[in-house]
Amino acid sequence: MPLVSIIMPSWNVERFIEETIHSVQAQTFGDWELLIADDCSTDRTPAIIAEIGARDPRVKLIRMPRNGGPALARQASIDQAQGRYLAFLDSDDLWLPAKLERQLAFARDKRAALSYTAFRRIDEANTMSGRLIDVPAQLSYDQLLKNTSIATLTAVVDREISGPVAMTNEGYDDFCLWLSILKRGHIAYGLNEDLARYRVRGSSVSSRPMRSAKWVWNIYRNVEKLPLVKSAWCFGHWGARAWLKRREF
Repeated sequence: MPLVSIIMPSWNVERFIEETIHSVQAQTFGDWELLIADDCSTDRTPAIIAEIGARDPRVKLIRMPRNGGPALARQASIDQAQGRYLAFLDSDDLWLPAKLERQLAFARDKRAALSYTAFRRIDEANTMSGRLIDVPAQLSYDQLLKNTSIATLTAVVDREISGPVAMTNEGYDDFCLWLSILKRGHIAYGLNEDLARYRVRGSSVSSRPMRSAKWVWNIYRNVEKLPLVKSAWCFGHWGARAWLKRREF
């Protein structure tokens, strides 16, 4: 199997970063590099990454020259990535051990430019909350405009199929990236298996619903350049799905 480059931004996550890295090290698929771009943390985050990297050379610390947000940090990791596959993981989330092995086999079988999986939410104490967030079998560009199914920690991109991968420096930069790939005519494929843990924190970048809604509207109008009526139609569907996804039952 080709190398997998794991793209991770970090900022002031000393409470969680070690556990997150350990969830990568515990993968049953071992041919990976973990590129962590630290966005000028003021706590021990860079030191923890460096200490682990000294013991495991697959873990690589990239120091950002200035605080610029997750999109620029992700791009810094992508710029140094050597792998055919790009897997995305935020610095407070977790993977289950078979995540890469199962998803890579699935992506190869589907010849997927972009694939994603189901996941469950956890809180800051690692307690699971709510239901399994399951995913549709596939998504086109037009379907993704109205959907919230591709969570960053579950996404894998095959660069040999997808074409160029570049972040857009906007809120929900990950959503912008998925759209840019699917806009080329690709289909994203979903593996409906529980393979990841998304950590819900009050201080996370995307934890405020109103701000998230503004970001999505901006993507429709100013990034994707959708007409007003189509933007409103997509936004209504996106909002309904986002509300259902946030419910805990």
